[in-house]
Amino acid sequence: MATKKRYKILLVFLFVFLSSICIYGISIVFNFLNTGADRASILHLPIESVDVYLPRIEWTSLENPGRPMEEQTLKEIQKDYLNAWHIKNIAYRENNPYGVKDYYTDSVQKNLLNTIKYNKENKVSVETTTLEHKPKLNFYSADGQLVTFTDQKVLEYQRVFKDGKFVFETELASTYEVMMLLEDGFWRIRHLVKESNNPNHEESTNNGYATTKNDTIFLAQKPFKMKGINYYPQETPWDMFGKKFDPEVIQEDFKLIQQLNLNTIRIFVQYEDFGKANVIDEKLKKLETTINIAKAHNLKVIVTLFDFYGDYAVQDWTLTHRHAETIVSRFKDDTTIIAWDIKNEPDLDFKNRGKQNVLKWLEYMAKEIKKYDKNHLITVGWSNFKAAKNLTDIVDIVAFHHFNDNFENDLSDLKEVTKKPILVEEYGVPSYKSIWNLFTGDSKNSQATYHKKMQNHFTKYNVSHLSWTLYDFKNIPSAVAGKLPWKRNKQKHFGFIDKDGDKKPSYEFIAPKKD
Repeated sequence: MATKKRYKILLVFLFVFLSSICIYGISIVFNFLNTGADRASILHLPIESVDVYLPRIEWTSLENPGRPMEEQTLKEIQKDYLNAWHIKNIAYRENNPYGVKDYYTDSVQKNLLNTIKYNKENKVSVETTTLEHKPKLNFYSADGQLVTFTDQKVLEYQRVFKDGKFVFETELASTYEVMMLLEDGFWRIRHLVKESNNPNHEESTNNGYATTKNDTIFLAQKPFKMKGINYYPQETPWDMFGKKFDPEVIQEDFKLIQQLNLNTIRIFVQYEDFGKANVIDEKLKKLETTINIAKAHNLKVIVTLFDFYGDYAVQDWTLTHRHAETIVSRFKDDTTIIAWDIKNEPDLDFKNRGKQNVLKWLEYMAKEIKKYDKNHLITVGWSNFKAAKNLTDIVDIVAFHHFNDNFENDLSDLKEVTKKPILVEEYGVPSYKSIWNLFTGDSKNSQATYHKKMQNHFTKYNVSHLSWTLYDFKNIPSAVAGKLPWKRNKQKHFGFIDKDGDKKPSYEFIAPKKD
């Protein structure tokens, strides 16, 4: 009897278990049938373009004599059009047609596939991207199935390799006639015909609030020499705009900097921390607050736009361009800012990322910034005077960092290659002696001697300068100085004020006595 009872219980349990599985399976099917298909799952898109490709696109005209263009339709056309470019860029780089059929109809596919085949056979690859599109609507059919437009002056950059070796690069401003068809709910390119193919010779101008003439910086047409300091709050170095952002601390620090007879600060925007291409508005507001506090204390500001960035790949350019566009456009009319420093010490990436890659990214970033901001100057924070000999024709201020005792020779050497204003953007020595450096480092007194000597140099040669830095720091992120204690501890002791808030002997030489 007991055995029969156990069998009944087991059968009931199996019935409930199998019924649950059936119900769960039916719910999945029901869910699938009631959910729109995701194009990413239908198509063979290798990488979502939003991850690596965000060229600037601006429709110059949407006038159409027939059917008006709907806002949602325009978004879908634009998305599929840019994805098509993205797929083409990948195909040319990898010599692989994967994904091409999803965005191009048969007639256009043929030309693309022939090009890919030819390049592959001849061991040629092309790194290419588009940086800007300006489409003008020509026709949108009454049935909503066809659209034609002219994409004017598409800014293209191409880098060509043969057998894996760099051959040449080119920049073009090309115009394309485009036809797209709506097929299976998706827009595909039916025709993509290049009408013109002209070199891009757009020149930047220097006629805004901050300008230069020969070796002199002018603000509102008045000569200006920078005497300043690189700034981080003492408690939040390299995390100034994080959760512990404190305007009151910044207010007190800027008040002190003003009292020290300094006129300029340099601050840092970290690329990832600010949201990369999609800049976080909260971060922008904190940056704006900082700039407004500087203005209240009559301090000018240099903003470094790409701290802790190190990719430089052509495929990443459009993302970094959107980062710069968002920030620069926000502050393009702000008279507290003197200059945009594109990148902190990019020459340290020459070995791992390739000098050519780094320099071209900087060159095109400078052009991008000048599109949105004619009021401020551009510089690059090179780690030494030799690296500062790069791109002197691109920057407005030639900036370099100096952490040795050979200033006069370095300055003289640099002046042989440029007549532009020179800025010693970082300089200093640490007051650091410990077991980690066998007690052979600089003392507080030798640090003071160094700064006294540097101020004499700056007065003698009339050079703008920003010291490193106001405070000693208690903690240094490993991303800044690595994990080795003798390197990290050294970085903690560059300040004029120690970690206990006491002034070091070097404090007397933060600024020149007479200038």
